[in-house]
Amino acid sequence: MLCLQSDENFDNHVVRGLVRRLPTIDLIRVQDVGLKGTDDQTILRWAADHGRILLTHDRRTVPGFALDRVTKGKPMPGVFVVHTRMPVADAIDEMLLVVQCSSAEDWADQVIYFPLA
Repeated sequence: MLCLQSDENFDNHVVRGLVRRLPTIDLIRVQDVGLKGTDDQTILRWAADHGRILLTHDRRTVPGFALDRVTKGKPMPGVFVVHTRMPVADAIDEMLLVVQCSSAEDWADQVIYFPLA
């Protein structure tokens, strides 16, 4: 199963829905590991150090920082960018599909945008 980390401003309705639907999901919040208020680059480094795919709504800065890590040959387990206007139920369904039907290697060094279709 994928290891996930949600960004500070990631929709907690999605986080709670993921945990409710899949209680065994390996998902932590930035706030839970003492990274509240931390810059994107530090959050990406922490996620990489712990092998976690970052969940974010930040389409403006996080993808660029993530791809910069890849360009520099630094580890980047992946970033899932979820559109803020995506219905919560749809976000949960799509993310559960990805979590349950793929492996961490499938997403390494990639920035993936949700919705998928």
